[in-house]
Amino acid sequence: MSTSSQRTAIVTGGGSGIGAALCRVLGAQGYRVAVSDLNLAAAEKVAAECGGAAFKVDVADESSVVALFESACDWLGKLDALATPAGISDTTPFMELTVEKWMQIYRINVIGTFLCIREAVKRMEPGGRICTVSSVAGKRGGGLAGTAAYSASKGAVLALTRNAARVFGPKGIAVNGVVPAGTKTPMGMQVMPTAEAQAHAMAMHPIGRLAEPEEIAKAIAWLLSPDASFVLGEMLAVDGGVMMD
Repeated sequence: MSTSSQRTAIVTGGGSGIGAALCRVLGAQGYRVAVSDLNLAAAEKVAAECGGAAFKVDVADESSVVALFESACDWLGKLDALATPAGISDTTPFMELTVEKWMQIYRINVIGTFLCIREAVKRMEPGGRICTVSSVAGKRGGGLAGTAAYSASKGAVLALTRNAARVFGPKGIAVNGVVPAGTKTPMGMQVMPTAEAQAHAMAMHPIGRLAEPEEIAKAIAWLLSPDASFVLGEMLAVDGGVMMD
């Protein structure tokens, strides 16, 4: 792999929302960024904005994830950082959930995160950094918009992150995560489609508003940076105070 001093990163879900904001933040910080998304056209647009390259990936498909890391790392030359904002939300009521729906959410949010961590670690040297994306729903059991399957999947991401931190920390690879609350992303607005729903969500945030995607992205960028060198297994709440109650 390249010994270039320029830091490199793979971002999943980089075509929109928190992932797109993160690609722009990392690009502005001088990173070489592999922007990956199921929507290749969206990834290409963001890549053009951050000076990166676009790659198509379905994080729920193992062969697709393996192919992403092979091609992206060939382009990057080395891999310093991974962020996994790719995910799916769901508001299906508990008694209306099917196993099929549950497994769809689990495959994307949990299996997808696992596969990306596994493939990143294979290619990282000591000093590598990984940041996952959970949700306040994973700690609170929902309460904003996410229901049982989504909440359980994000709780699983939290546990997975801490296990990976235990396993790979001694090898010099730091794994952490962020725990956002309501954020003004396309996915967030899908689960809060009305002014009433958004007002309800904002009222649950002591800060009195929803997050901008860039606010979550900057927290992730810090966890991916050498400045967070003594942070390991942390799930950083970037939630406007939701979990203070």
